[in-house]
Amino acid sequence: MKHLILILFLSSILAISYSQTIEDEPFYNVETPDHIVGNDDVPDVYSTDVSFERFIVSRMKHKTDILEGLNQIVKEEKINNAVIITGIGSVISYHIHVVDNNSFPSKNEFVKKEVPMDVTNITGYVVDGRVHAHVTLSDENMAIGGHLEPGTEVFTFCIITIGILDDDASLKRFDDKTLR
Repeated sequence: MKHLILILFLSSILAISYSQTIEDEPFYNVETPDHIVGNDDVPDVYSTDVSFERFIVSRMKHKTDILEGLNQIVKEEKINNAVIITGIGSVISYHIHVVDNNSFPSKNEFVKKEVPMDVTNITGYVVDGRVHAHVTLSDENMAIGGHLEPGTEVFTFCIITIGILDDDASLKRFDDKTLR
């Protein structure tokens, strides 16, 4: 019985101390050229365990560029990997890009307008200190969304909640379009 308890204890320690990341996967170094649609070495779905270390809620004032504000938060808070959980507010101008085709290489269409809109959501990730955020905006007639670009400026305010992942978390290549 003592041996069984010892084996279970040691097994649990090994399981806790071993954290597999995307870098440990055999497909990690795969890069698929644009003329190839997919690569069988890359799994259809890849998941990794992460834990939140802490959460922060940030507020941006009138005329603040939202992407610059997010980059400032990442720098000041020393964020390496995080989840941009939500964001709300309003803007006086926006700049986004959206995918404009369905074959590789992907092409982006950039949309930039100086019109007031409500921010109905901001979401995304911080991957190795790099912000990858998407925004959804609306007015009384339409909604539009896409990849957040510089030039999206706050009107009344913008509140963003970020969940910072523990230092062991690795999201490398999660948003890499060549890993397909």
